[in-house]
This record gives sequence, structure tokens and C-alpha cells, in this order.
Amino acid sequence: MTAPIPLTPETTLAQVLQAYPGARRSMFAKYHIGGCSSCAFSPDETLAQLCARNDQIPVQELISHIQESHESDVRLQIPPAELAALLAGENPPRLLDARTREEHEAVHIPGSQLMTQEVVQEAFSQWDKAAPLVIYDHTGTRSLDVAAYFIGHGFDDVRCLAGGIDAYSAEADPSLPRYRVELEE
Repeated sequence: MTAPIPLTPETTLAQVLQAYPGARRSMFAKYHIGGCSSCAFSPDETLAQLCARNDQIPVQELISHIQESHESDVRLQIPPAELAALLAGENPPRLLDARTREEHEAVHIPGSQLMTQEVVQEAFSQWDKAAPLVIYDHTGTRSLDVAAYFIGHGFDDVRCLAGGIDAYSAEADPSLPRYRVELEE
């Protein structure tokens, strides 16, 4: 995860989201900002401007909330080497792959399950919610949203792979090929 930058009233939302990837989720959860078209914001909008047009939210309150949420996100993350050690141990955690089917079929951490609608329904109805669960994606940002979803549904021991499968391949298992996602225009 990117090292945080100091936040000021003049920090733009683009800068906030670059340094604090979970900021959109945390602002939406507390203030209903940034989650839909009616509460959207512009990347060049500053925190002060955002607060002014959203019921005069105190800027320092919003900054503190973003920073506290970021600290929670950091605590949810597990470094690649630590996950590799757990996977080699007696009681490995359950692994859930939050990428696309195509990405999972191309490369995945052995023992992981692709997160499909069916797997999610099975998890909510049958899995031990106290058992360790590690969620990963390509680079480690989207998995935080998935972890929040599972935590919100009663799972107690949820972690995210810091840096995603890309970092895991680079730091813990170089036999897994690395890749880049190229979006069509």
C-alpha cells in the first residue's frame, strides 16, 4: 500500500485516493460521499471544497476519518512472505481470489478459490466465520473492499494480501507468472 501523504484542506481527491486507496469506501460509509453519481466528486476537487458542499463537514474531521480508516486497512493486510509461511503450515487459511475468472485461470495461488456468486453464498451459509480467510486480487486494493464486505457479514478473521498476487509472485513465489491488465478503449 502506498505510504500516506499528509492531508490538508487543499489536498485533491486524486491525491487522497492515490495515497489512501480505501478513502472512497470510508467516505461513503460515514458521509455518503463518492459511492454513486449523486454523491460523486471530481479528482481535482480539494478536501475543503468537498466538505463545503457536503453539509459543511469539518475538514479536520474528514481528514481524521480517512487516516483512521487507512490504519484499519493496513491492519487488515498480510505481507506475501507471512502468507507463504501460513500456507506452508499445519492449518493454512482459506484463500479467496477476488479477480476475474480469466485472471484466476491464467495464474492463481495454489489452493485458492475463485470468488463467484455461488462461493460467496456458500461462504455466508456454510463456512466457519471464525476461521482465517485471506482475500487477494491483482494489486491489493480491491480486496480491501471484499474484506469489508465479509467482515460486514460476520467474518472475524479476514485479511487481504498486501500487494495482491503481483507482490506474492515477486516476493514469495516467483514460479507464479506476473502480468499486467490492459484495458480496451
